[in-house]
Amino acid sequence: MTTSLAEKPRLVDTGPEHAALGLAHRVLLPAGAGPHPTVVMLHGLSGDDRVMWIFAPRLPAGWLLVAPRAPHPEPRGGHAWLPRAPHEWPAMDRFAPAAARIERLIEALPATYGADPEAIYLMGFSQGAAAAFATTLRRPDLVRGVAGLVGFMPSSCEALADGRPLAGKPAFLAAGRRDPLVPLGQARAAAEVLRAAGADLTYAEYETGHKVGVRGMNDLGAWWSARRAELGR
Repeated sequence: MTTSLAEKPRLVDTGPEHAALGLAHRVLLPAGAGPHPTVVMLHGLSGDDRVMWIFAPRLPAGWLLVAPRAPHPEPRGGHAWLPRAPHEWPAMDRFAPAAARIERLIEALPATYGADPEAIYLMGFSQGAAAAFATTLRRPDLVRGVAGLVGFMPSSCEALADGRPLAGKPAFLAAGRRDPLVPLGQARAAAEVLRAAGADLTYAEYETGHKVGVRGMNDLGAWWSARRAELGR
């Protein structure tokens, strides 16, 4: 069973919930008191808290979904997890402030929205995938699994992969062979880091550009169905 958006996600940009999570966000609350399996959805460069909901129908029904808005306004519109020039691949230390904001948000989810702290997943698109990978490598204790969509790995992160900090954690990475923004070599390098870190990686390449096509969406849905089966809820 997958998520239906019959109910619209609620925008939270003021008040105690915003203060607790530290970022404006949209949230779709499941029925019941929880604890809820949770997906935090991280948009890419020039995106915002609205754009990741296109993937929500592929996610398990009855889970808590949260889409934060990145903190840096972009001159051309939208927001970014960090300022980035075209074809620049920022190092892990550049992603540290963004990862810290995401970590704070994750830590606040159980008390604020009834998230299950043992079942919080990250899913990011493009730069959001890089932010998701950075957060997962920095704080694997906070994240049960991670999905990256046409994204890249922050550079200089090999040391964090030492010791296999993601051993046994499920990961998904979709890459476009004709992606003009994240070259295939960057995606393949990200896959190698995830494998070196011990992740149980599902990696697939598609004949697409900087997007997730029909095959990729189907594979993503199957991956999330497997996560639901693992939890049994």
